[in-house]
Amino acid sequence: MKIDILTLFPEMFEPVVGGSILGRACENDILDVHLTNIRDYSTDKHKKADDYPFGGGAGMLMLAQPIFDALEAVGVQGGIREDGDNGRCRANKKVVYMSPRGKVLDMTKIRELSELDELVILCGHYEGVDQRAIDYFDMEEISIGDYVLTGGELPAMVLVDAVARLIPGVLSGESSALGESIYSGLLEYPQYTKPRNYRDLEVPEVLTNGNHKLIELWNFEQSLILTRERRPDLFEKYVKEHAEGLDKAHKKVLEKVQR
Repeated sequence: MKIDILTLFPEMFEPVVGGSILGRACENDILDVHLTNIRDYSTDKHKKADDYPFGGGAGMLMLAQPIFDALEAVGVQGGIREDGDNGRCRANKKVVYMSPRGKVLDMTKIRELSELDELVILCGHYEGVDQRAIDYFDMEEISIGDYVLTGGELPAMVLVDAVARLIPGVLSGESSALGESIYSGLLEYPQYTKPRNYRDLEVPEVLTNGNHKLIELWNFEQSLILTRERRPDLFEKYVKEHAEGLDKAHKKVLEKVQR
């Protein structure tokens, strides 16, 4: 998968995409992450990339010109119009703009983006970007939560990491990604490692007896309990969508937790 990231601060991404799991994925040609400095495309002699917004308002707005030129430099063609499209512009590639006014990122969107061959991410800064860039390139605005950060760089890192984990080959196996919190529909169960006793804190006996069926049921029960307590919305959704498909043993565990 190729990911183009357009930003005023490309140096922020280098430790993230160059290290750990994402770094290995890039080395193995599973991911191709390319960083573009929007300021490099400014036609201003001082490489200015922002200005005051028309109509007033606090702060500065990123200029349309450097964004247009930077996007076109990475192969994005915007302004494509089709009959019956009511004048709306389209682009030849998926362009995402990290924005606090966008729809909050969720599992469905992460899965959708992970299936793309190419993804382009625009990181805003200051008070945002000229709306014409968003419209012309048909950008999808995505937020990572109901709060505001100083720029789109950190949200873009979150998006790239979440999407990359679902790309085959990035992790050791598909189950590594899909078996974790949220992706399974439930929050992840507690896990322990050596030693069995640390400061008089014991690992649950069921995890040490070698009975894999009992261990799996215990993990399921703990996931149900945590999800019911911390994310009742997910718990209700899981029960609605999966309860009928559970086998007798798992249904018994679910009924126990519901009581």
